[in-house]
Amino acid sequence: MNPEPIETILIVDDDDSILEISNEYFELKGYRVITAGNGMQALAIIKKETVDCCVTDINMPYMDGMELAEQIRKIDNTIPVIIMTGYPSLQNSIKTLQNGVVDFLIKPVHLNQMELSIQRVFRQRKLFIENILYKKEAESKAKLEKLNRELHLKVNELNILNRIMSDLTETSSGRDVFRRVTEMTITLTSATEARFYIINEALKHPFEVTANFKQPTGHHEVSESGASSALKGISSENGQCSALDRFLLTIAADGRPLLVADSRTTSQLPRGICSFIAIPLCIQEKVFGLLTAAIKNDNTFFNPKDLYYLTFMLKRAAYVVENWALYENIYENLLSTLYALVNALEARDSYTQQHSIRVAALAAVLGKEMNLTGEELDILNVAGRLHDIGKIGVRDDILLKKGSLTSEEFLEIEKHPLIGANIIGQLGLWEREQIIIKHHHERFDGKGYPDGLQRNDIPLLARIMAVADACDAMASDRVYRKRLSFDGVLKRIDEETGTQFDPDVVKVFKKVYHQGKLKQYLPEKNN
Repeated sequence: MNPEPIETILIVDDDDSILEISNEYFELKGYRVITAGNGMQALAIIKKETVDCCVTDINMPYMDGMELAEQIRKIDNTIPVIIMTGYPSLQNSIKTLQNGVVDFLIKPVHLNQMELSIQRVFRQRKLFIENILYKKEAESKAKLEKLNRELHLKVNELNILNRIMSDLTETSSGRDVFRRVTEMTITLTSATEARFYIINEALKHPFEVTANFKQPTGHHEVSESGASSALKGISSENGQCSALDRFLLTIAADGRPLLVADSRTTSQLPRGICSFIAIPLCIQEKVFGLLTAAIKNDNTFFNPKDLYYLTFMLKRAAYVVENWALYENIYENLLSTLYALVNALEARDSYTQQHSIRVAALAAVLGKEMNLTGEELDILNVAGRLHDIGKIGVRDDILLKKGSLTSEEFLEIEKHPLIGANIIGQLGLWEREQIIIKHHHERFDGKGYPDGLQRNDIPLLARIMAVADACDAMASDRVYRKRLSFDGVLKRIDEETGTQFDPDVVKVFKKVYHQGKLKQYLPEKNN
């Protein structure tokens, strides 16, 4: 255990004998004693030394005890001061109390009496300091708790904003953005229903795209346009704007978010709505749509924080929608450019474009039968339309040769999947389509090109494309041979099952062939 700290007493008196006796007495009692002959000396000591108590005479040269007490109080108000005087008076007593003096001793002072006074003062000082420390600790704790609450609120706010951004970033279409917006409105606020409307000059009233409702169980219920709710009258059957329509159009025209915390402040909302928010969504500084949120529960209201979150969400949604529109525009432009390249191929080889269109259609029939997703079918369509685009890099004398190709010429032809994949790869948009284009001439037995992949190492969509490509090629007239009948095509594909073609894909091919689903996509003379 640490020893108790030695307490320091400063004794101030112009009588050297009193200083000497006091010093000896209190040092024997275990105290550390410092002496001074007047107030000026004492004040200099106070500024340099740690002093726990000061005992001073009242009448001294240069600076008396009263002034010393006042100066000590200004420097450190936790140092108790005891005054000694041989001439007590009511006036002096009052003055000492005003200067923060804690005790008043009358000379001649007995040392044991002084000791008792000092001990009492030390007890009081200890309590005083503890109270100060407790107060400071309580204030620090309160400040820390306040900071923690503020930090927690900030972290929570950042989490909400991050969630808004990540949820909207993961959307797959503009319509999906609007659906997510209504879902998050229900999740982030106390809204019992949320709706998104398209606002357009060509429309007579707001057109509801999607809606979301909070059920008593806490689950969400999504509805596309036309669902019933407290916001009745949005779409008037007679084509005329209802009062609520006009209210929403006014908000859209204003272009600023609206918070109706308590619906009793306005008569423009339907009965049953206790609180209401409406926020315009602007695309290129023009209002494109409107998000509305309503609370039907009594004694529950939206607050400015709800408005802040939803406004932030709508700004993010506008950014995502703009990006989607830009992406789709770029996508369509690139497709147009690539199809123009295919048209350039057609000018060289009339077989190529019609072949690509038919291959895409045949691959789609097989893909649907194999339960591919909508995304995979889209990939097949684009890849099918462009799978031979690499032939634009093959010389005319090879591409249009009427006779059989030499081994060197065939090596040139074998380059077209790589050329096509490189063309698509430069665009940075169709990675999976690029893979199909590259590998649509691989064989199930590993003897294909360009990489000699085999079995399941060949992407499934490329295996489907290989069957569709071969089917149309064999069923079409070429410069170097005549077409096969479709029965002949079926026989040839069946013979190459497990060598050139995936048996699972061939099985599906034979099934749709016997169902008559392929004939409409074959060259006309084979229909």
